[in-house]
Amino acid sequence: MKMAHLASERSTCLRRAVGAVLVKNKQILATGYNGAPTNISHCEDVGCLRQKLKIPSGQRHEICRGLHAEQNVILQAARHGVSLCDSVLYITHTPCSICAKMIINAGIKEIICAGTYPDENAQTFLKEAKIKLTRIK
Repeated sequence: MKMAHLASERSTCLRRAVGAVLVKNKQILATGYNGAPTNISHCEDVGCLRQKLKIPSGQRHEICRGLHAEQNVILQAARHGVSLCDSVLYITHTPCSICAKMIINAGIKEIICAGTYPDENAQTFLKEAKIKLTRIK
């Protein structure tokens, strides 16, 4: 979990710093944090549209220029040809429903997280898919 918190320090999001680490057989597969895609300006440089429009956390993800830490960690693994089947995701916050669906289809079997994110649908999806979710301090 310390590695996930360390990854979150690279976040360029103005609203929430999130970090993620994927592990399998006690080996780190990939890391990720929330921020804009490669070659796209970061929110810390150009501002946050969701913040400007006073959009509550957990809503209107489609207008955010950034990717979530879970999305970035899955994409980093894919870019390097790393299978995530039966891996464990350590993340600083519970996932949103979009990320939960990606986690399910990536074959990640367990999530260990510290903080929460306001998206009840995500919890429902993970439970239905039988993905173990453990919250730690």
